[in-house]
Amino acid sequence: MKLLKQYSCILLMVGFLVVMLCFPMETFLGASNGLLLWFQTILPTLLPFIVLSNILIRSNCVFYISRTIKPFIQKLFCVSGDACYAILIGFLCGYPMGAKVVADLLSTKRISKKEGQYLLSFCNNTSPMFVISYIVMQTLKDKELLLVTLLILFLSPVICSLFFRRFYHITSTSVRSLQTKNDICFNFQMFDDAIMNGFETITKVGGYMILFSILFTLGEKLPITFLMPLLEISNGIPLIMKLSSNFTVVYPFILGLTSFGGLCAVAQTNSMIQNTELRIIPYIIQKLITALVTSLIALLYVHFVY
Repeated sequence: MKLLKQYSCILLMVGFLVVMLCFPMETFLGASNGLLLWFQTILPTLLPFIVLSNILIRSNCVFYISRTIKPFIQKLFCVSGDACYAILIGFLCGYPMGAKVVADLLSTKRISKKEGQYLLSFCNNTSPMFVISYIVMQTLKDKELLLVTLLILFLSPVICSLFFRRFYHITSTSVRSLQTKNDICFNFQMFDDAIMNGFETITKVGGYMILFSILFTLGEKLPITFLMPLLEISNGIPLIMKLSSNFTVVYPFILGLTSFGGLCAVAQTNSMIQNTELRIIPYIIQKLITALVTSLIALLYVHFVY
């Protein structure tokens, strides 16, 4: 089985290389689009948050932030105090920041592996700014959908967390902050490490964006157009709009895809948790469940409210 898997991977990579050589212009176009999207949007918006988050965790400032927000978050999600910070960042900053913060908290022994896997199941989401600017304003072009779209996308992981909590046997007594040292500490080495880690993280994100942008462009040459949106959401969402003009079909599909994040977001998430004990397969299953719940809520909205 292991040998078969190795040969399959080799054949897949060789096949991908051959296709790239056969379609050099499409490969160039895909790489250019991915690089521009990363450089113009992701790099300036995500890198500062990554570096700042690194500093907050390494300096122990995260303890005081978590203590401020935990009265509400801790009761709602049944998590430890330090985990509240991961939830805040995961809901506000977008992929793959939620996964990175969870991995960082686990690596610094602030949360347990079980709580980390539970957090990963619901707190790694699309950023509100992407939803507002790209999905609602640029794609759907309907300001009236703004609040309901945000509500559906952020309510579905909250609902799903109630079920995932039972799966991981999370209770108020089973989770607690593992880190007891809470003295704030700043030094130049910490800043250097935070900055270098930030550039390493953002470079990984850029690499996956370029790779999946190439795959998306090449995939348009094949008769599998209906599967292409699953690769990457910034390219996939406009394609959904082209495939159908029926709003009752398009809206639930777009929100479901946004909730899942696409395979590119999965790859980015996996790169964030590689050096931890967290597993990617449960994450993928849980994101698919959340995407299904999101689509069902959106479907109910377009049929009975919109």
